[in-house]
Amino acid sequence: MKRRLPPGAAAPPGAVRHRPPAASAETLVERAYRTLEEEIVTLALAPGEVVSEALLSERLCIGRTPVREALQRLARERLVRILPRRGIVVAGVDVREQLRLLEVRREVERLLARAAARRADAGQRGRLRAVADGMDRAAANSDETAFLRLDRELNLLVIEAARNEFAAAAMALMHGLSRRFWFIHWRQSADLPEAARVHAALARAIAEGEPESAAAASDRLLDYIQAFTEATASAGA
Repeated sequence: MKRRLPPGAAAPPGAVRHRPPAASAETLVERAYRTLEEEIVTLALAPGEVVSEALLSERLCIGRTPVREALQRLARERLVRILPRRGIVVAGVDVREQLRLLEVRREVERLLARAAARRADAGQRGRLRAVADGMDRAAANSDETAFLRLDRELNLLVIEAARNEFAAAAMALMHGLSRRFWFIHWRQSADLPEAARVHAALARAIAEGEPESAAAASDRLLDYIQAFTEATASAGA
């Protein structure tokens, strides 16, 4: 009969370690999702590219079940299309779709900015200031990858601080598409320092706990994104 260790006791050297609890599996899903989402956004996985669970599982060194769950989440966010018996296709990019998305995003972002400014705790406000400082550095270094990572961090922070699960669910369907569109077209139509500046201004307004200033900063950010998207559409006309 195996001797049970008391709660919290360390296993002796050489002891067989049991499979970690279910939370670890969730961590693998999140890791697979974050890696694949960034690869899609930064075009390491290009629009129209066909992939498979087996290929992605091998490349990421993550089991097929977490990869499958990550792909299902990406499909809900319209970044991939899952075709039964044919594989997974990275979704294409459509300027008209992006403009329709912005109509919704403007309203939800404003709501989230106000709520986050009211409800953020001290730790979240400190992280928002750090994101704003990071945006300044990304602009100074013309580092689009750092900008995209900070943009994602800002999005998640605002959602976390706002504490509104319904607005969070709506935004989850839009952020990846928006970030990929920006990455594809920013050299053609965008100004990285200006993009970083309006994002940093939003982060700082929320950090200062000023709901109306945060809402105005959110509108200025969406004005910038709208103008950028329309310029992209004109350039492709």
